[in-house]
Amino acid sequence: MNSSSFDLNLLRVLDALLREQNVSRAAERLALSQPAVSNALARLRELLDDPLLVRIGRRMQPTPRALALEGPIRAALQQIEQTLSGAEAFDPGQSRQQFRIALTDYVEQLCMPGLLARLGDMAPGLRIDVAHLSPSLPIEELDRGALDLVLGRFDEIPARFVRHPWRIETLQVAVRKGHPLLAGDLDMEKFLRLRHVWVHGGQTRGMVDQWLAGRGLSRQIVYTTPNYLQAAHIVAGSDLGVVLPTQLARQFAALLPIQLFDLPFELGPFHLELVCLAQKSRLPAFAWLIEQILLIGKG
Repeated sequence: MNSSSFDLNLLRVLDALLREQNVSRAAERLALSQPAVSNALARLRELLDDPLLVRIGRRMQPTPRALALEGPIRAALQQIEQTLSGAEAFDPGQSRQQFRIALTDYVEQLCMPGLLARLGDMAPGLRIDVAHLSPSLPIEELDRGALDLVLGRFDEIPARFVRHPWRIETLQVAVRKGHPLLAGDLDMEKFLRLRHVWVHGGQTRGMVDQWLAGRGLSRQIVYTTPNYLQAAHIVAGSDLGVVLPTQLARQFAALLPIQLFDLPFELGPFHLELVCLAQKSRLPAFAWLIEQILLIGKG
């Protein structure tokens, strides 16, 4: 293929198709007619010698070649937009940009109400799409642009990413008010006798169980769930207990008939961070959104 004769407008069409995986929605995003987008897809398929998107039911599934192109094309289009608009040209009040952020339901509860309030005042046209965050950093999705930012707890990250400290958290134990086992303080003996809900988040073993296992101890887990909100409601109506992040536990305690106890051992805090590609973090729109999220973390 002769790249010098390639119509770069086709890249905008391919980017929209990969985002929407639907010709009609891609046409709406681009303010084009559906036949125009269909014709552009046909040209792309011919030029790249690949079907690019294959219809499966109502969705169009990207091919491996399309997925490999997605990240570089999106980054190139964003770089072109930044170059043409200038570093100071981003106007939050007029922007209609969309961002896809991966986080757990716990971090969503801590971050998004405050963030959406800020966006409603300063950037009402911005759209936030939330995806569930897996236990490990979703490197592939960030690289190809399927995700813009992630907010959570991570270990090592590749050098092409930047990490911003967001919030420091600790853990507490929540049980229903009047729990028969916990009339007084919570000590280790009562903690181990307590029947537990575990919010696993896709992990095989969490911080508490790692600490206990290192000392030859274990607790009785009778129910697991990926959802913090569900866990809190189960505990409020049963004799089970659950270990929750402190700030979330305090929110639940204000709404549900539960009481909170400190862990009967020193586990230490954990850190929540915002992570994204370094190149993307320098784009004006992304830099502005990152700043707003970091301000929420200081609240």
